[in-house]
Amino acid sequence: MKPLHVEICDVTLRDGEQTPGVSFSCEEKQEIAHKLDAVGIEVIEAGFPIVSPYEKKCVSCIAGMGLDARVCCLARAKPGDVEVAIDCDVDMISIFIATSDLHIRHKYRKPRDQVLSEALDIIDLARDHGLKIRFAAEDASRTDISFLKEVFLGGVQRGADLISFADTVGCLVPMEMHAIMSELVAFVKRPLCVHCHNDMGLASANTITAAQAGAFQLHTTVNGIGERAGNAALEEVLVALKMKAGIDRYDLTHLTELSAMVERFSGITLQKTKPVVGANAFSHESGIHIAAILEDPHTYEFFLPGMVGGQRRFILGKHTGKKALEHIVATLGYRLNEQQICTVLDEVKELGESKIGITSETLTALIRHVSKEK
Repeated sequence: MKPLHVEICDVTLRDGEQTPGVSFSCEEKQEIAHKLDAVGIEVIEAGFPIVSPYEKKCVSCIAGMGLDARVCCLARAKPGDVEVAIDCDVDMISIFIATSDLHIRHKYRKPRDQVLSEALDIIDLARDHGLKIRFAAEDASRTDISFLKEVFLGGVQRGADLISFADTVGCLVPMEMHAIMSELVAFVKRPLCVHCHNDMGLASANTITAAQAGAFQLHTTVNGIGERAGNAALEEVLVALKMKAGIDRYDLTHLTELSAMVERFSGITLQKTKPVVGANAFSHESGIHIAAILEDPHTYEFFLPGMVGGQRRFILGKHTGKKALEHIVATLGYRLNEQQICTVLDEVKELGESKIGITSETLTALIRHVSKEK
C-alpha cells in the first residue's frame, strides 16, 4: 500500500450511540473519550447537541476535558442546530445535508437547488462564529455525481475546512469506492472525509480503500457499532493502517480495553469471531496450528495479540494435538509421560466431540486421574 496521509475521526459517541437501544451517560462518554485520546485519535465527534439538553451538556463536558484530540459535533443545516453547537465550545462543527434525490424528495420536499442554497447560508453562519466546518453529504454514494460536485464546490467556496462523503446505507463495494473517491479527490480542493456504514459488511474495507484513493479523514466507531449494521470499526481500520500502510503513531495496546469498555457501556455483545478484539481473535484449537505457533506465532497470526492489548489462548477440543496438550499441561505445572498424555488427549477429544467445554478445572481433574493424584 502506498504511503497514506490520513487522520481518524471517531464517531462512537454520536453515530455509535445511534445504535438502537444504546444510550451513553455523560460519565461513560467522557471515559470513552479519554481512552480514544490515549490511543491518539485526532478528532472525536462528541455528539449531536440539538437532540436534548443532556446531550448538549455531554458535548460541552467533552469539549472541556482538555483532550489532545479535537472535539466536533453534528448539526443539521439549520440555524438552531448551529447555535447550540456554538454554545458547546467545540473545535469543529459537522454540518450535513442529504444530497440524493431519494432523500431530498422524502425529507425536504424542496428543489435540490433550494436545499443546497439554504445549507450554504448555514455555513456562513458557522464561519461568522469562528468555527471550523466540515460540510457533509448524507447519502452521497447514491447522489448524482454532477450534483454532488456542485454541493462540494459550494461548500469549498463558502469556506468549509473539510468536505465529507457518506456511504449512508453501505451500498458501495471497494472498487466503486475507489473510483468515486479518486474522482472527488481530484475535484475537491479540500481534505476529503469518508464515513462508511456496514450494511454489506464492507465498511472497514471501503474506508481503507477510500484512504488509498486519497481520502484524509476516516470515520470509525469502536467495535463498529452504529445504526443498523454499524460503521467502520476503529480497531480494524487502525490495524489495517499499521500493518498495510506502516502508520504506527497510534497506541494500539489500548484497543482491547477500549473495546471491552464500549461493549459494557453499550450492551452490544461482540461476536467471538470479531476481528482484532473478539474472544476468538487470538484463540487456537487446531493441533497443527498450535504446534506451529509454539515454534513461531507468526505462522498463524498476521499480527500478535500484544500489539492490540489482547492475549493468545489455546483451546482444548476435538482438534487438539499432542504438542498443544503437552504445552497446556506444562503451563498448569504438571508433567505426564507419553502414555498419560495420550490417555488425556483421548478424553479431551471425546469431550470436544460431545460439545462439552473443557475448562482448566476439567483438564486438571483428568490429569490427576491419569497420574493417580488425589
